[in-house]
This record gives sequence, C-alpha cells and structure tokens, in this order.
Amino acid sequence: MLEALNPQPQDKILQLIAMFREDPRDTKIDLGVGVYKDPTGLTPVMRAVKAAEKKLWDSEKTKTYTALAGEPAYNAAMVGLILGDGHADRAASVATPGGTGAIRQALELIRMANPKAKVWMSNPTWPNHPSIVKYLGMPSAEYRYFDAATGGVDFAGLLADLGTVAAGDAVLLHGCCHNPTGANLDAAQWDQVIAVLQARGAIPFVDLAYQGFGDGLDADAEATRKVAAAFPEVLIAASCSKNFGVYRERTGILIALTSPDRKAVVQGNLNYLNRQNYSFPPDHGARLVTMILEDAALTAEWKSELEDVRQNMLGLRQQLADELRRATNSDRFDFVARHRGMFSRLGLTEAQVTTLREQHGIYMVGDSRINIAGLNAKTVPVLAAAIAQVL
Repeated sequence: MLEALNPQPQDKILQLIAMFREDPRDTKIDLGVGVYKDPTGLTPVMRAVKAAEKKLWDSEKTKTYTALAGEPAYNAAMVGLILGDGHADRAASVATPGGTGAIRQALELIRMANPKAKVWMSNPTWPNHPSIVKYLGMPSAEYRYFDAATGGVDFAGLLADLGTVAAGDAVLLHGCCHNPTGANLDAAQWDQVIAVLQARGAIPFVDLAYQGFGDGLDADAEATRKVAAAFPEVLIAASCSKNFGVYRERTGILIALTSPDRKAVVQGNLNYLNRQNYSFPPDHGARLVTMILEDAALTAEWKSELEDVRQNMLGLRQQLADELRRATNSDRFDFVARHRGMFSRLGLTEAQVTTLREQHGIYMVGDSRINIAGLNAKTVPVLAAAIAQVL
C-alpha cells in the first residue's frame, strides 16, 4: 500500500529553516521563521508563563483527560480576551492544538454544515490556509488584498471581489497583523467590508493569530469585535502561540458565534469534531493561559511583557524604514513603518531574494516576506545595505 504514495511538496518555510541551519556563515540572518525573537536572538519564555508553570507544578494533582471541548475556564477566558463582554450566551467554543488546529476544525465545521460553501481567502494569505482548504476538497476563491506598488491594501480590488461572494460562502479575514503582508485595514475600511459581507449573506471566518502584536490587545481585537457584533454567525480561530509565547504547547481556540438557542447544537458539533480528530485537546498551555488571565498580578505581568514585545517590533520597523530610506535614497520602503505585526512583504523579486540569501546570508521567504522580529538594532543596517545592493 505505502509504495503507492507520492512525494509531497516541501513546505517552503520549513525548507528555508533547513537551509539556514546548514549555512556555516556566522553573519547569517534568519528572517523566515515566524517566531518572535528578542534582541539576543532568543525566543524567550515569558516571566508570567514561568510563574504560572511553577504554580501549576505545585498544585497539579492529575494528568487525566480534560473535557472534549477543553477546560471551560480556558474557553471562557479566551472568549473574554478576544470578544470582551456580551457574547458568552452565543459563543460555542473548543480548545484546539494551536491556531492551525482551530482553522482546521473551523473548515471541517463549514464543510459539515454546508458542503457547497466556498472559502474566500485574501491574495496573498498564510500558505497553510489554501493548503488545508485544498486538502479538504473544499471549493475556494481569492479576493485581492495587497498592493505591491504602495505596500498597502488594494482596497478597491478587495471590495470588488467581495462584492461577488455568494450567500453562505465563508470569507477568511485576518483579524489583525495580516500574514504575510503586514498591511492592515483601518477602522473605516473594516466597516465597509462588514457592510459588503452583510449584503452578500456571507459567513465571516476570522483568523486572529497575533492579538497584542500590532496596536495593543484591545485595539487588535477591535475588528473581530465589530464583526462579532454585526453578524448572527461568525467563526473565530485564535492562537496563543505568539502573544503568550507558548508555541510548542499548541494552544488555540475555535469560537463559533450563533444564536443562543442554537448554541448547544453548535457546541455538540464542535465536540464531535474534536472527538474525530484528536479527542481531547492538549491542556498544559491552555491551563497556563487560564492561570495568567485569572490572576490579576500575572495578567499585569503578561500585559507588560507583551507590550515590550510590541514596542520592540515597532521600533525595529521604524529603524528599518529609516535605514532603507538612507540606503536607497528613496521613500520606497516607508510602508514598513506603517505595517503591523511580525511580517512585512518588501516587494522584492524572487531573484533578489535569492541573491540576498546566497551573497549576504539573509534568509527570507521567496515572496520577500520578512519576520521583523528576526532583526535587532545591529542587523537592521546590514539588511538595509544588502537590499540597496540588490535593487
């Protein structure tokens, strides 16, 4: 049987990681992998997480299974963090193995509820979005999003494409810190997107992987909260990997907003999907997140650390924009300072990206997406000078 299997295409980001590891140059710079790094190049464990782990070590008395949907306290804490007050009576939810698990479960739910529903994704989007959709055999379409000339959103193209969405289709939206471009909708643009999707009868599906990495915890959730208030049904896939730094603990959640009288049925279907895919979700990361969000002192510590992370990335963005302006004698890359989150797409050609890797030891994804958090104050001028040379 197994001899009938064909080789699968390599994930480009994982392939880039392997190439970086094999590069012997001590001057190499990794801007490909999507994890936060501090100025020393370390992806640290947050102090609040460490403190919660110590408390858990002292208090935990069993490793037995949690509930199919995850611990209710975790789900409630995450619904509150993402949506604020006022949605508990309509929020069905399940803990998932990371944000990717939440996306997979959401797509499974869409397919189970309406097999003919088309999934609309931004062009570009995180590569795993279309990969999972394709694997599940779901119909899909793209809507324009990024304007390479300006480094901003192609809003006219976006509205035109979303204006063709059919009733019952699911539209995948990045709640904040768009991956891979870093270009985001402003509040007025979100209002227009909501109006178009309401008129078309679409189902919003929000991927919120970077809450707290852009403009702040509440500001980054504002668009998702607007969507939640505007539609009777909304799917939200969220991750704790970035904002709590618990990448390897695989801590995520899927929230399905519905009417209060349908909540129990939707919750039962979410539980069913968990049972089919992995039964009980992982608990360690979820329990740490719960402990932090339920303890005022730990919450304050975590928010302070998260704000430091956010400010560090904003500072790197401004420094890189300034250095590129000096190195290129143009304002071509000023948009980097306006972008938010970990990523920006620089608008370089694949050949230029290859030259940066081969001649300068600078690793980025082929579409010129860079992880801002992979830089530090010393490497920003190095990157800017190298980019100026390949233009």
